[in-house]
Amino acid sequence: MASQNSSGSGSSQNTGPGNHLYCYHNEIAPLRVVRFQGPKMGKRFYGCSFWPRTCGFFRWADEVNDEREMRFLLLEKYTKIAELEPEIDMLQLKLKEVEKRNAELEDLVHEVGIECTERRLIMESASADKKMGFYLAAS
Repeated sequence: MASQNSSGSGSSQNTGPGNHLYCYHNEIAPLRVVRFQGPKMGKRFYGCSFWPRTCGFFRWADEVNDEREMRFLLLEKYTKIAELEPEIDMLQLKLKEVEKRNAELEDLVHEVGIECTERRLIMESASADKKMGFYLAAS
């Protein structure tokens, strides 16, 4: 049986055109089956094409499928990020516009508050003058 230490790190150097796995001799790594008695009997693996004079390449078949699936999912995520980046830019511009408008409205509310306070003071002053005039006229 081939060595069970996984010399391949899962990097792209071991995959080539047509989704074949290549050993470190740059040859297609054939799919093999463990034939020795034991718990791994029947399990599929990729090994060096020059076995038994092996370069040390070894990969369980189910790990390869997992790796391919993970690479595909990663590619999907990168694609989704690339699709969302223009939307993020647009939303950031809208946010700046909303923040600017919010600041303008806060200034307007502040000005209206000052104007209301001034008018209330004028009205209170006029009311006090009327009361004072009423008291003076009554006396």
